[in-house]
Amino acid sequence: MSLSEKLIEHIRDNGPLTVAEYMGACLYDPDDGYYATRPGIGGASADFLTAPEASQMFGELIGLWCAHEWDALGKPAFNWIELGPGRGVLMEDAIRATKRIEGMHEAATLVLVETSAPLRDEQAERVPDAEWESRIEEVSPGPCIIVANEFFDCLPIRQFVRGEDGWHEKLVGLDEAEHLTFGLSAAIPAPDSEDEIGTVREIAPGLDSIIYDIERRLHDAPGRVLIIDYGYAKPEGADTLQALKRHQKVDPIETPGEADLTAHVDFARIAQLASDANLQVHGPITQGAFLRALGIEFRAEALTRANPSHAERLKREIHRLTHADEMGALFKVICLSSPNLPPPAGF
Repeated sequence: MSLSEKLIEHIRDNGPLTVAEYMGACLYDPDDGYYATRPGIGGASADFLTAPEASQMFGELIGLWCAHEWDALGKPAFNWIELGPGRGVLMEDAIRATKRIEGMHEAATLVLVETSAPLRDEQAERVPDAEWESRIEEVSPGPCIIVANEFFDCLPIRQFVRGEDGWHEKLVGLDEAEHLTFGLSAAIPAPDSEDEIGTVREIAPGLDSIIYDIERRLHDAPGRVLIIDYGYAKPEGADTLQALKRHQKVDPIETPGEADLTAHVDFARIAQLASDANLQVHGPITQGAFLRALGIEFRAEALTRANPSHAERLKREIHRLTHADEMGALFKVICLSSPNLPPPAGF
């Protein structure tokens, strides 16, 4: 039975699913979910391309940022953690870039937080010295540097649409032919709102618990968390759910489990949760501004001097990572830190 057939049977027996429940099944079903079976990252035949896959400079700069912040922590033994490491490219580049940082690798315990068995296999080829956990709370306590690149966009979201008679939750149900389709719930009692009809509000139910786990970790021992993702500094009232298959946007309802489902990250919510937990918050700023502050142009110049034939490719990579019409503006960067640490680099 395909995932689509399983979802149809479930809805027939139990009623419509929330968008979050649908996303969770499509991405994480142990037998047919996208990340359990066919995560397509990197390359022309893949479903999507992340910044580390686009250029080695991205992972190198993130690695050097981590080295700078490890120094700011006082150079302790620490957990170097990546959430959702993809194919392990970012951490591989970060490790290479920091191999000459005296004492850092000896002090680091590399921990990759990953649920996908196929991705763990790829990560092991690139980062053979790593340890793996399925959830951040399973990582041993202590000082930490945590990197989360395109991790939060995969958190399932619930969606609410403003109608003439109030708010309605967007649901996944069945049409008359028993095909999967989007629909709306009955009106939900809610406070009066000035939002226009058609406004969409999105909530990631799992976000609060992840930030809570981060909060406890950063209060128990010094550390920083660097979050890089596409999203908004404040909610824009639009439907941001999207499905990507072979670098093309497709209907999220069309092929459950065969496309990557994501939604824009609410950086304002992350900042508010962290601030309420008495963590230091720097950002969000755009990815372009962050990478330029870290010296991506200087890194490109150094690579060009070493390999002049790569000059045009490196220019294209900088454009992709930093320009407003590529990843530079849509992607945001925020840093959460333990109290009483100096400001992090890049902000």
